[in-house]
Amino acid sequence: MTALTSSPQPRLHLKTGLSWSDAFARCRETAPEAFDDDRLRNLWGGEWRRSGTPLHSLSALDGTPISGPPMIDQAEAREAIRAALDDHKKWRDVALPERRARVRAAVDAMAQHRELLALLLVWEIGKPWRLALTDVDRALDGARWYAEEIEAMVDGRVPLPGPVSNIASWNYPMSVLMHAMLVQMLAGNAAIAKTPTDGGAACLTLACALARREGLPVSLVSGSGSRLSGALVRAPEIGCLAFVGGRSAGGQVAAALVDTGKRHFLEQEGLNAWGIWEFSQWDLLATHLRKGFEYAKQRCTAYPRFVVQRQLFDRFLEMYLPVVRGVRFGHPLAVADDADPLPELDYGPVINYDKATELAAKIDEAIAKGGVPLYRGDLADGRFIAGQDTGAYVPPVAILSPPASCGLHHAEPFGPVDTIIVVDSEAELLAAMNASNGALVASVASDDESLAGRLAGELQAFKVGINAPRSRGDRDEPFGGRGASWKGAFVGGAHLARAVTVGPDPNERLVGNFPNYSLYPEI
Repeated sequence: MTALTSSPQPRLHLKTGLSWSDAFARCRETAPEAFDDDRLRNLWGGEWRRSGTPLHSLSALDGTPISGPPMIDQAEAREAIRAALDDHKKWRDVALPERRARVRAAVDAMAQHRELLALLLVWEIGKPWRLALTDVDRALDGARWYAEEIEAMVDGRVPLPGPVSNIASWNYPMSVLMHAMLVQMLAGNAAIAKTPTDGGAACLTLACALARREGLPVSLVSGSGSRLSGALVRAPEIGCLAFVGGRSAGGQVAAALVDTGKRHFLEQEGLNAWGIWEFSQWDLLATHLRKGFEYAKQRCTAYPRFVVQRQLFDRFLEMYLPVVRGVRFGHPLAVADDADPLPELDYGPVINYDKATELAAKIDEAIAKGGVPLYRGDLADGRFIAGQDTGAYVPPVAILSPPASCGLHHAEPFGPVDTIIVVDSEAELLAAMNASNGALVASVASDDESLAGRLAGELQAFKVGINAPRSRGDRDEPFGGRGASWKGAFVGGAHLARAVTVGPDPNERLVGNFPNYSLYPEI
């Protein structure tokens, strides 16, 4: 009898022409004003400046040194804010047709360099190729949609008295941050952004260079949040603050805004949960859960918590375990032959080595305190180049019943780590799904849609899906949060345009989740 042996994985290498040095050389050729031979520049007052101290950054893909953000101090940030105000005063008087034409020209320029922008996202934040392209496309397609619809949205309204300040997390540099700035400028405001410290600096630098060439009033600076917050959050010149990030940083920003009366929308994380009650459509749920592992669940609308009716737990496991075992992760640019297409992966590394270490510690804590490891993947299951640094890669993990005393019980892991809670009553289901005092999204899986609708009404989440996930939405669908997951005005479609413009009614109340939000109707 011949022994059965598994086929060895093909020997992989970095696809030719897609190295970081190749990408950076293309950036220097495309926008030499923004890229030096060895570093990135900051932008304000229409000038790219060799200022600040670049961070020594490593790509989470494989430890390759990459160009980090050039960190400036608060004095330079204040100078940038004053320059942004000068931009704003000129731009707010530009007629809407001209603003629309310039935004469209900038979008067209970015579309010409779509693949380079995506390649930078792969190296800087670890997105697989398909997801990186999607991030770029969502930004450009969304800006095109707003360019078509903006006239009705701002009819009778005027720009803010000062520029919009943008502070955003690293995970969606194009489809969240650049997209927001394009809409803000379309509405008649100058926009200034702080580069996310953990990734996306080169991608944003290239995008802003292309936008500035078309005459758009955009500024881009780098620096630590604590050092620059006085300028980018509290400066009197700022007309509005747009923030996307964690609750700790968001809480500090909210506290800094209390006495300013400044417009704001602060998106913060929540533990998005999927509740499963009186349900039988397991193939449908498997499809949703598999897609949910995209980008290692490093997004604000990911679902890391599953709350399952006890009587359905065995069926849930039959569906769930094959899904989590089938998740594909590894180096997004590794191929066996240069003629091969880039691999179809669910995710690459997490954002950096520190995050991988943090997740490992949280997993160990949950298990040590009594959580049950239902599934723990292995790095050997990943798709890697022989000998590469894999320190930022985290295989998928699922933990049953993490105890209340550990971080994974209440907080979003922001990584490929699921927690599963088994419950016996609807009240327990709701309590487990509402564990984080507010979330951006939630979903209920149930064959009885009237029951699901009733449960949905008790969930502290802004959007609730019935037998389907919910997404952020960038266009006519509003987006916000409940509880501690959001503070300030809601965005999306006309809500985003209204948040960055002023109407004729001096007592206008923006729709949103404000400290006294009983005064403000929710969607």
